[in-house]
Amino acid sequence: MMKNLLTPTKAKRVLFFIVWDIFIFSFSVYLSFLLRFEFNIPHRYESIIFYWIPVFVLLKIGIFWILGIYKINWRFVGINEFFKMFVGLISFGISLLVFDIFLQNKYSHLSIPKSIFIIDFFISLFLVSTIRISKRVYFEVLSRDKKEGKRTAIIGAGSTGERIARELKRNKDYEPVCFLDDDPMKVGTVIHEIPVIGRLEDIEDIIIKNKIDTVIIAIPSLTHKKVKKLFDKLSNLGIEDIKIVPSISKLPKKSISVKDLRDISIEDLLSREPISIEKEKIKGFLKGKRILISGAGGSIGSEIVRQLVDFDPEVLIPFEIDETELHNLILEVEKKVKGKNIEVYPVVGDVRDKEKLDTIFKKYKPDIVFHAAAYKHVPLMEFFPEEAVKTNIFGTYNIAVASIENDVAKFINISTDKAVNPSSIMGATKRVAEMICSALNQLGKTKFISVRFGNVLGSRGSVVPVFLEQIKNGGPVTVTHPEMKRYFMTISESVLLVFQAAAMGKGGEVFVLDMGEPIKILKLAETLIRLQGMEPYKDIDIVFTGLRPGEKLFEELLTAEEGTEKTYHEKVFIAKISRTLSPEEINKILETLIYLSKNSPDNIKNFLSEIIPFYKETL
Repeated sequence: MMKNLLTPTKAKRVLFFIVWDIFIFSFSVYLSFLLRFEFNIPHRYESIIFYWIPVFVLLKIGIFWILGIYKINWRFVGINEFFKMFVGLISFGISLLVFDIFLQNKYSHLSIPKSIFIIDFFISLFLVSTIRISKRVYFEVLSRDKKEGKRTAIIGAGSTGERIARELKRNKDYEPVCFLDDDPMKVGTVIHEIPVIGRLEDIEDIIIKNKIDTVIIAIPSLTHKKVKKLFDKLSNLGIEDIKIVPSISKLPKKSISVKDLRDISIEDLLSREPISIEKEKIKGFLKGKRILISGAGGSIGSEIVRQLVDFDPEVLIPFEIDETELHNLILEVEKKVKGKNIEVYPVVGDVRDKEKLDTIFKKYKPDIVFHAAAYKHVPLMEFFPEEAVKTNIFGTYNIAVASIENDVAKFINISTDKAVNPSSIMGATKRVAEMICSALNQLGKTKFISVRFGNVLGSRGSVVPVFLEQIKNGGPVTVTHPEMKRYFMTISESVLLVFQAAAMGKGGEVFVLDMGEPIKILKLAETLIRLQGMEPYKDIDIVFTGLRPGEKLFEELLTAEEGTEKTYHEKVFIAKISRTLSPEEINKILETLIYLSKNSPDNIKNFLSEIIPFYKETL
C-alpha cells in the first residue's frame, strides 16, 4: 500500500500540473471560440462559454488522471508520453462530441459548433506538451553544463545506440562525440545532434582525430570475435575505458540506461558464437522430475542447480560435502524458486559414503542424477592419487550403483577433456569414471551418459581468478609455458549444453561438447592485464614457470584417440569408444584399486596406465 502514496515531491509535481492544466484548458476553450469567430464571439455563445469551460477542464483532467499522465516525470517526457496526451485529448473530444449531439436534440441552445472541439484539441495538445517538455528542453538545450565529461564514441547507431546517446546527453560524466556504424545509410546522419562519422574500419583515425576517452559498444548482437577485434584495436590506441551493452537476451525490456552498461570482460572476448539449445526438449526432459545433483557446491554443480530452476523440476536435491558452499547456494536458490512449485532438499554428504547415498536415494527417490562431485585440481592430485581414486572412481561407482538400485531414469556424469589421452591422475580417474558409467549402462533401467568439456571460466581452479589476483597484487602473472593452450567455455553455456546432451542421450554415450577454438594461456593473461587498464610487460610482467606435474601443453578434445561422431546438434558430438568394459571387468579393476589405495598408493598410476588407453604419465 505504501507504494501508492504520494511523496511530498510527487504531490507538488501533480498539483503543479493540475493547476497549469486548469489554466491551459480554460484558456484553450476561450481561445477556440475567439479563433472560430475571428475574435468576435456572437452574443448567444458569450454566456454559455462559461458553462462549457468547467466541463472541458474537469473531463480532460479526469481522463489525464486515468491515463496516468500526472505520474510522468517531466524531465523525461518522450514520444510515449506525447502519445498518451494525444489519446487522452482524442478521447475527450469524442466523448464531448457525443454529449453535444445529445444537447442538440433536447437543449439546442446549449450546443456549440463542432469546429470548437477540433480547434481546442490542437491548442490543448500544443500547450500541455509544451509545458511538459519545457524542463527537458531547459536541461538538455538551454542550460547545458559547459564542463566536459569523457569524450565518448558510440559503436552502433541503431536503436540501442540511440537510447544510450540520449542517456549520455543527460549525464555530466560523458560527452558523446560521435557514432560509428557499418551501415552506409547511417553514415553522415545525425542522431540527437551526434554525427555518425564513419565505419568500424575507420575507428583508429576517428579515435585519434576526435581525442576519444571512452568507447561504448552498443551493438547487442555483435559476435565475440568482432568484440575481441575491436578491443585489440582500442587497447593499442590506449583506450582503457571500454564499455559494452548486455547481450540481446539480457537487454532490459523497456529501456536501457548508462547504469546498464558494464566494463568489457574476458567472457566478451572469447571467440565463441552464441549457442542454441532445444529448450522445449530439455524442459520436457526435466520438468516435474526429482533431480539429485552431487557436488552441488562446486562451480559446475551450483550452476546446474541454478539453471534447473528455469526448467520447472518438482524436487531439487543438492548433495555436497562442503556445508558452507551448500548453505550459500541454498540461500540463493530459495530466492529463485520463490513463487514456483519446486521443493529443495539440501543434503550434506560425501559420495564416498555408500550408506549415506543409499539412505538419500531411498528417501527422495530421484528420477535424474547429475554427478558433478570430483577432485579436479591436476597438480595437487598427482601427490595424492589414492584420494583421486576414492572420490573420482569409487565415489562415481557408489552413486551410480545407488542410481541403478533405486530405478533412476538417467545418470549424467560430468567429465573433462583431461580424460582424453590422460596425462594426469585426475584425467585418468575421470576416464575410469566414464568407463564405469558405460559398463553400468548395461545393467538395470538407468541410462548412463558422460559429458566431456574443457575449462570453465570462473570455476574453481580456473586460471582467470588466479591471474586477476596476481594482477591485483602488482604481478608478475605466472604462465607455465608460452605455447600452452586450453579450451574455455562460460559456466552458463557449458551447463546448457550438458542439459542438451542429457536430453539427447539414449544411454552409454560419452558426449563431447564443442568448445570452440583453443586459447593460448599467454594471450589470455595479456588480455586480462589490458582489461585492468595496464600494459603487459610494462605495468605487469609475465613470467614462465614450466609445466607442473600432470600438465600438458594442449588438451585434446574433438579429434583425440578414436575421434568423434556428429549428432544432429552442431555443438554436441559423441566420442568413439573402441571397447566398452563389462561390469565384471569393472569390478576386478575396482578390487585392485581398493587394494592399492590401502597398501600401495605409489603403484596406482602404473596400474591405471595398464587399463586406460593412451594414458601416459608426465614427469
